[in-house]
Amino acid sequence: MSAHPGISLVDGDIGRGIGAARRLRIAGSRIESIDGDPARYDRVVDLRGDRVLPGLINAHDHLQLNNFGRLKCRERHANVREWIDDVSTLKQTSRSLKATAASPLDPRLLLGGVKNLLSGVTTVAHHDPLYASLTMDTFPIRAVRDYGWSHSLLIDGEERVRTSYRHTPSAWPWIIHAAEGLDDAAHAEFERLEALDCIGPNTLIVHGVALDAAQMNRLGAAGTGLIWCPTSNLHLFGETADVATLIGRGQVALGSDSRLSGGRDLLDELATAREVGGLDEPTLEHLVTAGSARLLRLHDRGVLRENAAADIVILPPQLPLSHAARADIRLVMVEGRMLYADLHYAAALAPASQWLEVRVDGRPKALDRTLALRLAEADVREPGLEIPTASWRAA
Repeated sequence: MSAHPGISLVDGDIGRGIGAARRLRIAGSRIESIDGDPARYDRVVDLRGDRVLPGLINAHDHLQLNNFGRLKCRERHANVREWIDDVSTLKQTSRSLKATAASPLDPRLLLGGVKNLLSGVTTVAHHDPLYASLTMDTFPIRAVRDYGWSHSLLIDGEERVRTSYRHTPSAWPWIIHAAEGLDDAAHAEFERLEALDCIGPNTLIVHGVALDAAQMNRLGAAGTGLIWCPTSNLHLFGETADVATLIGRGQVALGSDSRLSGGRDLLDELATAREVGGLDEPTLEHLVTAGSARLLRLHDRGVLRENAAADIVILPPQLPLSHAARADIRLVMVEGRMLYADLHYAAALAPASQWLEVRVDGRPKALDRTLALRLAEADVREPGLEIPTASWRAA
């Protein structure tokens, strides 16, 4: 064991896959041991039976679009093309929507990161360009960096889609929206991707609402993954993909999508997945931890084991993840850094100069001070997050 001081979490319920483990030691940005003894100068934190989970992984978000509210212009869309056209028209005709869309990019990305952090997410797959701010240490969570992507056949066209897939290393995931709708055009997109030779073991299809049983079988046989966003699907189409068979094969991850069409955060998405999929808690947790990490080729995340990243979420004892709200989350650590926590955990893990007391959905919480100040000074706001004006101005 390392002789250097670290953090030892003791008397906890350390993950479903660890069995009777009660202790977890963090050294720097990594998990050093499970059920080992604290080192001499460790900061020892008594969890009092709280549950410890790997940091959650959101497999699909558009981080810059979370300052919007949920939009819908008709009761039910047949194809995502209709929704895109409706939103484009609204952006031209609605003064408030036009102003929201004109907000600077970096503050909107920051807001997307905070949305995810408050729901226990420590890694997100951003389905757009890897903007520079997403790669900085100051971003609240970690964005997947090694990936290829196309928006969709609808937006990019066949040649750009095929080129993108061919230029993506096979060790990286390649991510595309497809079969997003209910009509024949949405259903035909899977065949078009097959014909372009874009269906392979590193392909991740987002949504897949229109996929039929035969297409699901072919997708499964190819080793292709499906990123499931049921809240967004139900909002736009009144239906979502039938993912039962693929879940059984370990080929499904869960994504929140942005707030333009999705729910508030990944915790809301888990609750929807439980309701519409009839899934048990171990399966739901797998979709946002180890299962998502495998599909996104993240080899050090989604698990609690030695040498994995110290991305940690702590919940109250016995609280199922799919029943948790973001104010229930007691601690979020990203690579060993406490960023969001109950006040007693914040006080145990970091000096008061490193965090700021805030309120999340009416409950007192601690938020990393630098992050809180950046958000307070930005021109975007996270609903339900209150940063006391006097506190941050005095700092």
